[in-house]
Amino acid sequence: MNDTKVTGKELPYIGGALKLRLPFIHYRIEYQDFIQGAILSCIPLGITAAMVQVLDMPIEVAVLMVVINNFLYLLHTSFGDPSVAGWITAGIPLYITYLTDYPAGPERIMALVALQILVGLIFLVLGVSGIAKYVFMHFPISMRAGILLGAGFASLMRIFDPGQPFMGKMPIAFVIASLGSFFILFSIRAIHYRKVHGWFAWVASFGIAPGFVIGYIVGLVTGEIPPPKGIFDHFIIQMPFGEMLGTFSAIGVGMPSAGMWVAAISLAIVAYVLAFGDIVVLQAMIDNANDVRKDENVVFEVPRNHIITSIRNLFMGLFITYLPLCGPQWTGGQALVVNRFVNSTPKQEPSFWGGATSIFWGMSIAMLFHPIVQIIIPGKLIGFGLTLLIQGYLCVYIAFAMCKNNVQRGIAGIMGAALVSANYVKLWHSAFWSGPTLALIIGAILFFLLEFGHEEK
Repeated sequence: MNDTKVTGKELPYIGGALKLRLPFIHYRIEYQDFIQGAILSCIPLGITAAMVQVLDMPIEVAVLMVVINNFLYLLHTSFGDPSVAGWITAGIPLYITYLTDYPAGPERIMALVALQILVGLIFLVLGVSGIAKYVFMHFPISMRAGILLGAGFASLMRIFDPGQPFMGKMPIAFVIASLGSFFILFSIRAIHYRKVHGWFAWVASFGIAPGFVIGYIVGLVTGEIPPPKGIFDHFIIQMPFGEMLGTFSAIGVGMPSAGMWVAAISLAIVAYVLAFGDIVVLQAMIDNANDVRKDENVVFEVPRNHIITSIRNLFMGLFITYLPLCGPQWTGGQALVVNRFVNSTPKQEPSFWGGATSIFWGMSIAMLFHPIVQIIIPGKLIGFGLTLLIQGYLCVYIAFAMCKNNVQRGIAGIMGAALVSANYVKLWHSAFWSGPTLALIIGAILFFLLEFGHEEK
């Protein structure tokens, strides 16, 4: 495998615009990221409760949908897009509100079909036409930093909000898991220990897994985490494909009416605006990886990301209506993969693509086995909370690092605060006029008023 690695250049691939890379041929499976992914399999399963409640589907169908969606994430890293993909998470409350305006049953499923297909078409048109690339290339640094700050603040606010379960329900277990993970991932002393102690370098290569395991054990001892149940009820998860396709897809319930397509347009645009922020964060993280690891050039292209994201949404919209939709990036997972890559030597992790792909191989395969899922599920809040913390930390420091002067830092700070207002503000009772839209408008006004055409000395 290492023979294919060209120092300082892109990893070799097969094909043209969609750059096919295969495990064991172009890159090796990184077992550390594989294990991290298996542990974090509890996070995507967290959406099943909302899917059962909102879409009135059996839990077995919801779990099967999550597993299929997770395998589709591999389309990105297998075809040249360095995205550790995920949902369009920030819009989930908006999707639920939109869907509950329709009666439960086939009509509600058709409403979700309309929304998801429209989101897929928006990604497809903007990706193929090149509009997205043009907008992204000319997007101001101060506004990019503002989106990063907003994403970081939103993650950290959830962690330290007493009403959230992380500090509210398991303070001892979560604090211990967090301190252990942060020391391993970000401490200057830990970086020194990696160089002089082989055993510590090996432990640190597992990312948040050691912190998760310690926090999980502490939580079991303190009673903050319930012991796992039903571990040996099944070996492989149930797979009701017939019920899924017949009752919860466009194939089974039919295509939406004209009125449903029209009603979903505005929310589809909002979903894309939310996703655009994830793309900005993704570009910043890949740039950071390229700045640190000079041995490999990881190429991120907006059109490719858009096209693959559109394929996922169109497929899911037709065959597996998926409540959280398909987004361009899972920021927490991206942060884990990038962090391990930049803190490893070329010998420890030869290529970014090994880690980015292995995390989803581990996660997707683990979810097929009922005992693994049942053991990990009780610790899902620790895993989710750790990814939020790491996401917040990386987003904030990358945002500060990319700003070149105080004007950019000031614009970024105000825009980040406006973005966080998505949790509180919705003007004129419209989902469109929530935090993300306001942040983009405020950032654009400040950019043209304070920065455009001038350069601070």
